[in-house]
Amino acid sequence: MRINFKYIWVILAFIASAFVADPSFAQAATAPPTEAAAAAPGASEALERALDDVSGDGQPLSITLQILILMGLLTILPSIVLMMTSFTRIIIVLSILRHALGLQQTPPNQVLIGLSLFLSLFVMAPSIEKINEQAIAPYSSDEITLTQAVEISGNVMHSFMAKQTRQSDLRLFMDLADQESFASTEDIPFSIMLPAFVTSELKTAFQIGFMIFLPFLIIDLVVAAVLMALGMMMLSPVIISMPFKLLLFVLVDGWALTMGSLAASFAS
Repeated sequence: MRINFKYIWVILAFIASAFVADPSFAQAATAPPTEAAAAAPGASEALERALDDVSGDGQPLSITLQILILMGLLTILPSIVLMMTSFTRIIIVLSILRHALGLQQTPPNQVLIGLSLFLSLFVMAPSIEKINEQAIAPYSSDEITLTQAVEISGNVMHSFMAKQTRQSDLRLFMDLADQESFASTEDIPFSIMLPAFVTSELKTAFQIGFMIFLPFLIIDLVVAAVLMALGMMMLSPVIISMPFKLLLFVLVDGWALTMGSLAASFAS
């Protein structure tokens, strides 16, 4: 019995969509088994069909193998969230912001990851809805096959990544793969699009981080110059500049500006 691994990521989309696009499925997780089955029949049936279809001979997999596959897929999910969504850009910018403020552990890592995750869900909501409407829902109602659901879902994610990827980064990995050109962006394979997307996200994140870091750097320079002029060279400028940086950040409503700018940077 063989498992076609090209179907793995679409099953993850089934899981993510069940929690994001169908809140009743998440609520049913805490209900008794009979109530859970009645609350989200579409999501559970779609996931069951997907697991049945990955069998090479058309026979459904045993419960043990299904659980094993699901547990394995859940270990891949963080990598997909990091590499194929807006999470990478957001978490890097928020980390740079924390260092620019001079705060080493405030907000803590858990808070930054939580902010990045939910802001990523906000940014990716249109793509998730498209996958649910065009792939998962039709597959749940037996209107399309699993192969078609994979293709549609892949096209949605491919389109999102293509909009955020620089042409220079695409050209770099096309040259590394010895590919001259493609007729359209849709023809670029994931093996080229994915590393180009990640590289482009890193560049964009550091550019935004530099613009955020610049005003706080000026405050540090001014404070250091004042302390030097007063002969207080033994006093750390960081201790004096931190309250001023926090005051500036609060006065300009820094969190709202940062979150709004990050979300707007994906609107293209």
